[in-house]
Amino acid sequence: MQNRLLARFVEERLLPFSPFYRALFAEHGIRNGSIQRVEDLARVPFTTKGDLAPTADDPDRPRRFILQPTRELIGQHWSRRKRLGLVAKALLRGKKRVGADLRREYYPIFMTFTTGRSAQPVPFVYSRHDLDIVSEAGLRLCETLGFLPDERGLNVFPFAPHLAFWQVALGAMEVGNLMLHTGGGKVAGTEGNLRGISRMRPHNLLGVPGYIYHMLREARVRGQRIEGLKTIVLGADAVPAGLKLKLRTLCAELGSPDVRVLGTYGFTEARMAFAECPTPDGTSSGYHVFPDFGIFEIIDPVTGEVLPDEADGELVYTPLQGRGTTVFRYRTGDLVQGGMRDGPCPYCGRTLPRISSRLSRATSVHSVSLKKVKGTLVDLEELGRLLADDLEVEEWQVHLRKKDDDPHEVDELIVYVAARPGTNEAALEDRLRSSIQSTCEVRPNEFRFMPIPALLERVGMERELKEKRFLDTRSPA
Repeated sequence: MQNRLLARFVEERLLPFSPFYRALFAEHGIRNGSIQRVEDLARVPFTTKGDLAPTADDPDRPRRFILQPTRELIGQHWSRRKRLGLVAKALLRGKKRVGADLRREYYPIFMTFTTGRSAQPVPFVYSRHDLDIVSEAGLRLCETLGFLPDERGLNVFPFAPHLAFWQVALGAMEVGNLMLHTGGGKVAGTEGNLRGISRMRPHNLLGVPGYIYHMLREARVRGQRIEGLKTIVLGADAVPAGLKLKLRTLCAELGSPDVRVLGTYGFTEARMAFAECPTPDGTSSGYHVFPDFGIFEIIDPVTGEVLPDEADGELVYTPLQGRGTTVFRYRTGDLVQGGMRDGPCPYCGRTLPRISSRLSRATSVHSVSLKKVKGTLVDLEELGRLLADDLEVEEWQVHLRKKDDDPHEVDELIVYVAARPGTNEAALEDRLRSSIQSTCEVRPNEFRFMPIPALLERVGMERELKEKRFLDTRSPA
């Protein structure tokens, strides 16, 4: 199926109508008809975020990734059979209908942006055809999560032109859920969201991990009961196992025992998200993907070599159905431990490929020189998982800086922690230092314990689209 969809997509959509890939394929001698099987993708150069990002010299660079059909390109690239189909449709239904159908399929009517914390946001446009796919992907997402049509939900993802909010909104409409979209803490505030929970009594709660935890913790402080909650769905950030346990424990205290806490994985370039299915013990089932919508490869992040599905490596994505802004063989920058698995899911029985939930960003791996010797590579997301997993850590932030703000000095790694009330901070610091040393092979220069409100202010809770968990304020020498 993927071979058939891939060959058709390249021949009838990508090469005829993408200015960027038409030029790229010509540069590398890749002819129309030469990409027939998934294995043939290895012939195509990777696309990276750098290829997409606008620059001062080329501000319209993202426009070259939009599929742009014209009468001339259709005549030049489509097969005789495909062109005759258009003629037949025009005779049977009229030229206006043919034009309207092509417009519906290709003309941009919606836009989101990438959400990188450091890189300039890149616009992605969607046609009506693309929004139909987002809606269908959202329906599948809700079904994987175990949502039922008569359930109610509260969506506290930040209201913004970003994928997470709109995937939830369109998916809930498709599955038929009553869903209140509050815009998260930045729009409704925690007060408004807790009031929404009280009035709506949702079965399902969806949002960014840090904010969901903050909101439910505030409900506990206020003595508010939250009963009938069935599922918490987390997206836009990593979901450590320890955070899932914290949330389940917190929900039980609030009056909702046995809440399922499930993670999702999505990125703007795919224009859809993928979910874990419910498991009896709260472990991750992996993210169930849709092989008719796109192809995932696992590659060596250094050499670019294609690896076996279950190997550790970087995820590469190729769409099979998209229009609008379309990337092809896109390097996500996401490193996965355990790769992908085929075969039936041991929990839900679906026969979809599943991506391991052990994901981290390649850009999260930093060289840190805490002494005047060669730096150590540190995966900040792994360090973050250690902090989020600890049941005595309520909030945290990791700060990389130069000693005395001198670019020629050594690096300093400062860990800010807000501990659970009643915690022995000295014992917690000793335990965290030991865990970080054994896992990340570095020892933080300093732990700074702060009250929860002060640390919430540092991470930008209710101010930022994503909390600032990692700060790197080092300037190059």
